[in-house]
Amino acid sequence: MLNALTLVTGVAALLLAAWCGWAAYRDQPTKDWHFIGMAVVSLLAVIQLVVGIVQLARGEKPDQGTVIFVAYLLGAFACVPAAGFMSLSERTRWGSVTAAAGGVVLAVLEVRLYDIWGG
Repeated sequence: MLNALTLVTGVAALLLAAWCGWAAYRDQPTKDWHFIGMAVVSLLAVIQLVVGIVQLARGEKPDQGTVIFVAYLLGAFACVPAAGFMSLSERTRWGSVTAAAGGVVLAVLEVRLYDIWGG
């Protein structure tokens, strides 16, 4: 796994969480700019998913097992878009809280992916 990509994705997820958390603190719903930020973070997760699958296809193996690694990759890929869709249905400050929670979850998943790969 590319450590730089994992780090960048995790930091971007935390920045998104802070940004959406700030909006929730100010009693604002998620806005278009937040969704653009979620799209950028989701793009990083898609790149990570592709890189992880390519590395597995080349024969590289994670230290803690392939199945759990793929499960965490898929979870990392899905958590921010899922939080984004949930925040669309809740157009209050709680939508921003949901998006912030998605960012925090992604950051935690990135740490776990690093650990599973053997970091």
